[in-house]
Amino acid sequence: MSLRSIRLAALILGVLGVGVTLFFHWLVFFWVSTEATLGVVQRIFYLHVASAWVAFLAFGIVALCSAVYLWLGDEKLDQAARSAAEGGMVFTTIVLIAGSLWARISWGIWWTWDPRLTLTLLLWFIYLGHFMVRNATESPERGKKFAAVVGLVGALNIPLIHVSVLWFRSLHPQPVVARTDGPQLPSDMITVLFVALFAFTLVFFSLFLLRYAVARLEERAAWPTAPTST
Repeated sequence: MSLRSIRLAALILGVLGVGVTLFFHWLVFFWVSTEATLGVVQRIFYLHVASAWVAFLAFGIVALCSAVYLWLGDEKLDQAARSAAEGGMVFTTIVLIAGSLWARISWGIWWTWDPRLTLTLLLWFIYLGHFMVRNATESPERGKKFAAVVGLVGALNIPLIHVSVLWFRSLHPQPVVARTDGPQLPSDMITVLFVALFAFTLVFFSLFLLRYAVARLEERAAWPTAPTST
């Protein structure tokens, strides 16, 4: 796939993502019903949960690309892993900020060392380490391999985040969507949540492709200039 095609795809996905995101916010403010117990603050739920799902998707891509990179050593896979990790960091940051706002209104505190919150913060720091170890050695190739290992290890934290509210005592609500007995939300709330998930997925893949194209250009710029023939 050419760089021009990648940039075009990123632009199309970005425009669609922004459009669907605006539609999602209209649904949140003017269409979806207000939750009876939490009231208006519950509307943070759509932003919070959809961002978490997209962050997990991003880090899953990091783990997959990292595993194949360690096997094949293809530089494009390392670039894809780095690009996905940057997007995952953006959405994990949104998760933490939205969660803190929700906690302040619902629990009266900005932060508590709740298992799910703590593991999500740990996930953020693991992928921060993904970028740090990349430049921690004198050998770029060794740094990329270290980063790939961190990318793989970090993904192991994702299922722990999901089950933490089931395994440990937690202030965090129990799952209301990803349940074996089906979602425990009204149909309009489910609709808004999936519109949010679709919007953020489009935005993520737009950012991912754009960052990947930049990484490819950086690689080309780093190639040694061929000697001029006389």
